[in-house]
Amino acid sequence: MTLETIWFCVIALFWLGYLFLEGFDFGVGMLMPVLAKDNTERRVMVNTIGPVWDGNEVWLIVAGGAMFAAFPGWYASLFSAAYLPLLVVLLALIGRGVAFEYRGKVDSDRWRRNWDRVIGIGSWIPPFGVGLLLATTVLGLPLDADGNRVGGPFAALSLETLLGAIAVVGFSLVHGAAFLALKTEGDLRHRARNLAGRLLPVALLPLLAFLIVVQLRSGDLWTLFLIGVAVIAAVVAWFKIRMGREGQAFAALGGVIAASAVAIFVALYPNVLPSTLDAANTLTIAGEASSPYTLTVMTWVALFGAPAVLIYQGWTYWVFRKRIGTRHIPPVHAP
Repeated sequence: MTLETIWFCVIALFWLGYLFLEGFDFGVGMLMPVLAKDNTERRVMVNTIGPVWDGNEVWLIVAGGAMFAAFPGWYASLFSAAYLPLLVVLLALIGRGVAFEYRGKVDSDRWRRNWDRVIGIGSWIPPFGVGLLLATTVLGLPLDADGNRVGGPFAALSLETLLGAIAVVGFSLVHGAAFLALKTEGDLRHRARNLAGRLLPVALLPLLAFLIVVQLRSGDLWTLFLIGVAVIAAVVAWFKIRMGREGQAFAALGGVIAASAVAIFVALYPNVLPSTLDAANTLTIAGEASSPYTLTVMTWVALFGAPAVLIYQGWTYWVFRKRIGTRHIPPVHAP
C-alpha cells in the first residue's frame, strides 16, 4: 500500500472519528429544548458533554489539516468551493462554545434561555454543513481542468448533497439521544431512551437513502456489503435501546456510522473529488498527493502524535464515565 493510499485512509478515519464523537455531542445540544423540563435538567445535559465537547472538535481540525498537508489540491478545490457554508459552520461552532461557558455566568432565566438557543442553533448547523461537505466530496463538484469550481457559491447544492447533510443531522439526533440514555439517570434517562427508540427508524432513513445514492453512483460489492452492515447495526441498535441496553445501542450506532463512512470513502477511492462536468477533470489520490518526502514526515509525526492524543482522549472519557443526574447538580448561585 502506497503512502498516498495510507493517508487517504487516515483522513477517512479522522472524518469517521469526528462524525462519531461530535455526532452525539451535537445531538445533545439539539435535544436540549426537547428533553429537558427545567434548567437543572439542561445543566445535566450540558454536563454530559462538558468535559469532552472541545476535545471532540479536534478531529475536525486534524481532518482538515491532514487534507491540506497530504492532498493540497483536494483541500483547495473542496474548501474554496465551500467558503460560505464553512464560514457559517465556524460561526456556529464559536457561538456554541461561548454559550457553554457563558450560560451560567448570570443568574437569570432570560440570560440562560438566550444562550441555550445559541447552543441549539450551534448544534444544528455544523452537522448539516459537515454532511454537505462530505456529500460533495463523494458526489463531486463542477470542476474545470484546473480544479476550480465552475458556477456560483451554491454550485455544489443538489438534492443528493442536501440528502447527505440531512443524513448527518438525523444520525446526530439519534446518537445524542442514545448518549443521554447512557450517561444520565432517572426520568431524563428514560425519556432519552424512549426518544431514541422512536427516532431511530425515522432519523436514519436519510442516511440509508444517501448510501443508496452513493451505491448507484459509484458503488461495488464492497460498498453494498458495508451498507448491509450499517443496516444490520441500525436494527441491533433499535432492539438494544428498546431492551434498555444503552451501552450496546450506543456501540451499535457507532457501527452504523463506521460502516457508512467506510462505504462512502471506498466508493470515492481512488478519487478524492469527482468532477461533474468532465471525468477527465476528476481529482485523484495520485494526482493530488504531496511529495513522498512530505508524506513520510507526516507519517512519522502521526506515529508519535496520534497515540498520545488517543490515550489522552480515552483517559478523559474513562474519568468522566459515570452517569449523572439532577442530584449531582448544585443549586444555582450568583457568580
